[in-house]
Amino acid sequence: MITWDNFVVFFFLTAGFWSLGLVFSAFTGSKLLDRLSVSAFLVGEAVLICFLVLFWISLERPPLRTLGETRLWYSVLLPLTGLVVRWRWDFKWLVHYTIVLASVFLFINYLHPELHDKTLMPALQSVWFIPHVVVYLVGYALLGGAAMVSVHGLYVVLAKKSGDKQLSIANSLVTLGFVFLSMGLLFGGLWAKEAWGHYWTWDPKETWAFLTWIAFLIYIHLNVGRRMTKRFAFTFLALSFVVLLLCWFGVNYMPSSQSSVHTYN
Repeated sequence: MITWDNFVVFFFLTAGFWSLGLVFSAFTGSKLLDRLSVSAFLVGEAVLICFLVLFWISLERPPLRTLGETRLWYSVLLPLTGLVVRWRWDFKWLVHYTIVLASVFLFINYLHPELHDKTLMPALQSVWFIPHVVVYLVGYALLGGAAMVSVHGLYVVLAKKSGDKQLSIANSLVTLGFVFLSMGLLFGGLWAKEAWGHYWTWDPKETWAFLTWIAFLIYIHLNVGRRMTKRFAFTFLALSFVVLLLCWFGVNYMPSSQSSVHTYN
């Protein structure tokens, strides 16, 4: 039976394959090493997914309750975003940064193991639990990728270069990520109605989720109206991701979170 004690083995296996992929990717002139790099990334991803599935089976519940469990999901989804961008736009740079950031999240989980109780409180025993959290994490991964592309694009623009490719990729990721963010809000409202009798109560977590949604909605409207320079667009996206991070785990450290119904630890 897989428990969190086994995480260290899967962590080092994943980190090893990802590190090997990063080493191979340094040799940009070799097509063979480039393919080996992608293969190493995919094997590391497969190892992590394997742990996630086995851990789910062992817990007899979806591993989506604690902050560490959501970091585990994010570490799976973020590199997938980088690999999709590489495949779709031939933008190899993003894969490396998503791999590094995912490794940081896994390392945090390694340093700070949690207690993973099999039981779920009544509010979490809902059909909306899995879709609500999963679509949010997919949206977070896409928007995290957009933020990384934006930081790179800002560097390119400041260096007096075009930045058109970075802006195009960032806009595509934001559009798709915003769809998942909107689905998360909708599913959350339906879940809240079932669990507490109200669609919306201005809980601290709900408030920050709404602020995050508004931040990316403003970006999309400004972008459609072409009212932003590239420099402003990249900066706006990077700052919007900071709001997202505050919503995800920053709220947990605010005094108001003590009364939040979203505190499950």
